[in-house]
Amino acid sequence: MKTVFFIVFSLFAILSYSQTPPLKPVIWEVTYVANNNSEGEIHFTATIEKKWHIYSQRPTDVGPIPTSFTIAPSPDFELVGAVEEEDTHEEFVAAFDAKVFVFSTKAVFKQKIKLKNQKGFTIKAGLEFMTCNDVQCLPPTTLDFSVLVPASSAKK
Repeated sequence: MKTVFFIVFSLFAILSYSQTPPLKPVIWEVTYVANNNSEGEIHFTATIEKKWHIYSQRPTDVGPIPTSFTIAPSPDFELVGAVEEEDTHEEFVAAFDAKVFVFSTKAVFKQKIKLKNQKGFTIKAGLEFMTCNDVQCLPPTTLDFSVLVPASSAKK
């Protein structure tokens, strides 16, 4: 009986050790920030692990997939302009043998919106991004979010 227990325990240990969790070097948070009673912003904030980076929205022909955003249309609001980004920097990336615009440690993207009603509502948004370090790139990732705009933020 001890032998059977030892074999089962050993197999379990080997299988659980070999199943390493997937890498998740970027954590996203999406929030709504009211500017006044009739306008606000959707903030897409990425916290990026050390030695990893994500890419700007600027299109490039050299390889990395630019970060992109989708916001579902709604009668509750209208988009004002395009998604803006802060603090990107140009860097030579050996994996692509080119200079590209990247974010390291943190990225902030903002989409301004104009509110059209007095009630609270939810905004459906999504984003796609690619992340790399000096050794590897992970496949592009698509994430979906729901962002609450509280009634107290809406136009009165």
